[in-house]
Amino acid sequence: MSGGKRHRWVLLLLLMALSMPLWSAGRQPSPVITVIIDDMGNQAGWGEAALTLPGAMTYAFLPHTPHASRLAQQAYATGKEVMLHLPMESHEGNPLGPGALTLHMTEIAFKRTLQDDLNAVPHVRGLNNHMGSLLTRHPGAMAWLMQALRSRNDLFFIDSRTALETVAQQMATEYGVPNANRDVFLDNDRTLEAIDRQFDQLIKRARRQGYAIGIGHPYPETTQVLAQRLPELRSLGIKLIPASEMIEYQRSRTLWHVSSSPSPKVAKSSKP
Repeated sequence: MSGGKRHRWVLLLLLMALSMPLWSAGRQPSPVITVIIDDMGNQAGWGEAALTLPGAMTYAFLPHTPHASRLAQQAYATGKEVMLHLPMESHEGNPLGPGALTLHMTEIAFKRTLQDDLNAVPHVRGLNNHMGSLLTRHPGAMAWLMQALRSRNDLFFIDSRTALETVAQQMATEYGVPNANRDVFLDNDRTLEAIDRQFDQLIKRARRQGYAIGIGHPYPETTQVLAQRLPELRSLGIKLIPASEMIEYQRSRTLWHVSSSPSPKVAKSSKP
């Protein structure tokens, strides 16, 4: 091989090495977490306090609520990520609020309501379900949702996993909608001690699988704990990223693992 060709090959190999993800070179990347604050839009004071949390936080706004549009504009202006927190019918029959998707809707009404909800919250990058322990179990309803999201081609979906029987993420994958699911609820118990323990669980999950998504609410207790704990992440070797980046991160890891898996051996035919 001539000197010029050898030089070009060295450059090519160097560029390939630099473009590889860190884990493909045998080095594990730092664990990453996403923290989503749901139920934004009803409470002005709680919402404004939650928006002061540091770092790449993500906020999910209920449509047609009194403060959703203003707070979403404020979140976007300060570099935070905005999601739609889409109300869906629950198994328990809980009050849903405006803009809810329910099982009795026709396809036209379902998709029109979804579009109205998206229009009600500015700067939306994706959405997750508010309640939905009934609706997310139904493949037909979730197919309508994912058809609408696929037609937009610019939105992701995060399954809040309010029911073990949910098929929402499965349907998102089938329709090619970028997706992920919630790993930890932070504040089902609103005591400071319980929220702090759940944040520890979020970090443990991220260290175990490389990433984790936590969902909380704009409760004063949640805001207080997160204000204390989020600044610790760098010293713990954990990175906080917005929901859209988390979905791309998970997708990239999945694609790399698939591409790097050894090809199955071809079985020899028993025929002569």
